[in-house]
Amino acid sequence: MAGKLGLNPHLVVSHKFPETTSSYTERDAALYALGIGACSNDAVDDKELKYVYHRDGQQSIKVLPTFATLLCSGLMSMIAETPGLEFDPRLLLHGQQYIEIYKPLPSSGRVINNISVAGLHDKGKAAVLEIEFLSSEEHSGALLCMNRTSIYLRGAGGFSKPSEPYSYAKYPSDQQPAYKVPKSQPYAVYEECTQPSQALLYRLSGDYNPLHADPMIAEVAGFSRPILHGLCTLGFAVRAIIKRICRGDEEMIKNISGKFLLHVYPGETLITEMWLEGLRVIYHVKVKERNKAVLSGVVTLNRISSSL
Repeated sequence: MAGKLGLNPHLVVSHKFPETTSSYTERDAALYALGIGACSNDAVDDKELKYVYHRDGQQSIKVLPTFATLLCSGLMSMIAETPGLEFDPRLLLHGQQYIEIYKPLPSSGRVINNISVAGLHDKGKAAVLEIEFLSSEEHSGALLCMNRTSIYLRGAGGFSKPSEPYSYAKYPSDQQPAYKVPKSQPYAVYEECTQPSQALLYRLSGDYNPLHADPMIAEVAGFSRPILHGLCTLGFAVRAIIKRICRGDEEMIKNISGKFLLHVYPGETLITEMWLEGLRVIYHVKVKERNKAVLSGVVTLNRISSSL
């Protein structure tokens, strides 16, 4: 059954995306680190200088795990060209992001991406589309990471019977870990102010949506000024966890899930609260100036820091 905007679920889930390749350099990795606030408060931060400089003789810079999201470049154009999928791009929302890290990301490289529809769900007034990127090193074939992006397409739902709402998932259960923000005091809290130019810096990593730069476009979308990219906010949150829970060791990160709750304006202060439950870090991010929750999720660690 087709939806109000002509959505055909069988065409969508059977679509085979072409394999893509992408490459990046140390400059890209360093620019990304700066874009999510690394060294912004302290240019010689002993836990973050390694992301932008070959410190203490290291042969290459280290790469933050959320850099993996940049390997999903071109996603919006892929969605727009998917057969059987019709939607109003003005009503598209980035709802959730899930990342698996299989090995530390190299400071530069060429990557092959295998892309597939991981899920499609009829929510009545909206459709939820999940796209998965499996990224491997071109020269070795080794898996580096997996990204699963959940996109909310407002107005594209209603393509199935209300009594039997359509739902397709590539996996028998969602890999994103279930969680509830605890009512207890957080194990750690990290407060950091974004820069007024944060979105302008972050967009240089590849997301050139004018919503994050053009005040007229932002006003049409209902915002008083351009907003920060959701994945930039996620990068700030994971950096906070690396600093406070992982004691600066980014290789402790196994997987990351994030649910985007509300927009952030560049220049606002982010407060990341963290609860440690075994190898899981439940986190909750709010904007200090408006006292609004903007992001929440779970980070799973490979191990616990010996200094905890």
